[in-house]
Amino acid sequence: MKGKILVLDGVSTNRIMLKVQLGAAWYDVVQGDRLEGIEKLLRRTRPDLILTAMSLPDGNAVELRKLLQGEADLADIPVIAITAQNDRTARLRALEAGIDDVIGQPYDDAMLLARIRSLLRCHGRSDGLHEGRPEMGLSEPAAHFDVPRTAEIALITDSADTGALWRNWLAPHSRHRIALHRADRVLKMLNRESPDAVVVEIDRTGSGLRLLADLRARALTRNAALIAVAPAGDGTLAAEALDRGADDVMSLGFGAEELALRLETQLRRKARADGMRNSVREGLRAAVRDPMTGLHNRRYAAPAVHSLLREAHAKGQVLAFMLADLDYFKRINDSFGHAAGDTVLIETSRRMTSLLADGALAARVGGEEFLLAQPVQTSAMAEQLASDLCHAIECRPFLLPARGQPLSVTMSVGLVVTDHLVEDPPEALLARLMDQADRALYAAKGSGRNRVSRALPAA
Repeated sequence: MKGKILVLDGVSTNRIMLKVQLGAAWYDVVQGDRLEGIEKLLRRTRPDLILTAMSLPDGNAVELRKLLQGEADLADIPVIAITAQNDRTARLRALEAGIDDVIGQPYDDAMLLARIRSLLRCHGRSDGLHEGRPEMGLSEPAAHFDVPRTAEIALITDSADTGALWRNWLAPHSRHRIALHRADRVLKMLNRESPDAVVVEIDRTGSGLRLLADLRARALTRNAALIAVAPAGDGTLAAEALDRGADDVMSLGFGAEELALRLETQLRRKARADGMRNSVREGLRAAVRDPMTGLHNRRYAAPAVHSLLREAHAKGQVLAFMLADLDYFKRINDSFGHAAGDTVLIETSRRMTSLLADGALAARVGGEEFLLAQPVQTSAMAEQLASDLCHAIECRPFLLPARGQPLSVTMSVGLVVTDHLVEDPPEALLARLMDQADRALYAAKGSGRNRVSRALPAA
């Protein structure tokens, strides 16, 4: 996708000039001339960015931004406003309203295109986080995610004096914590700290530009908001900063009030992205976890067992594959209620996982049935592990809610020990091992329960 831009201006010649310029840069351009009907136009065309005149025949860019913020599906569209002159008051008012950038005429073509590229990159990352959210039940509106009351801001300047001066000017306009770093001594922050936003002084030496690229690449600062401060009037340097990874740039030099507003905009965007990223992560986790016990589910088990068998084979070990089932579990639910049954399942999961090694698999694959797999050195160790799991359930009664006396619970285990590396797909391998373990479990139940029964080695 080459990127779709809505050009909004009441002056037709301005729209035509921008369309020619943006078209030459391979953008798809749609046009509008007023706020009236803008919602219908936005939903029909679905632009990735809006480039608007500050003043429109029936409103202005600030009103447009407020309109977008009121609609969950439009709130994340970035907006650049173009003013007829470099009006500082109007620029600050627009930034305070949440407009992403304000560019005065005559504007630098390279700077405008770099700003568009930067915002489209950011919007594209956000869209990637949106994908799949409704299907996963993660459809919270963007406005749900708020900026932290006190964020961590790293201020990186070439000299300590400049940093101290900038912090003193910025502090009255910002509620956030500001840490100073000299550009030539920033390695500690790069390796140990994870700031919410980083402000970097850049100049023609190129060190600040290289630092921006480094910050964007490193794990601890990859998702931080990056703002570059360029010398006033150096549009080429400002444009290069955006292309090196900066989320925003101050092309007119340092200004405390303007920087504070830009920080708030970037921190809001970061909070939304972090919130959506966490939601997606939790959704993916929920897709492979049993919500009650926290153990994995069968969906996760197939590739995990396949991987554990390969690991055991590579190390000259065997895989202990077990199906464990609580004995007479239905009686617990019938006699004491499902809350008591849930308590037993949760405590059983806790006791079993406490005996397993790091990297082992514990999954709930039925109401009271569990799948456990772990590479061990020998068959005897596999049998001992299965026996220990049984003992962990039997050895200590379970405390149930609303019941004075603890309840004794036992568990039976069907064990398969294998060292054969097979080429079956993960699901086929899991089905084969589960079938053998299930027959061994049935034998354990039939011979008195509360014991381990071992199947023949898997072929």
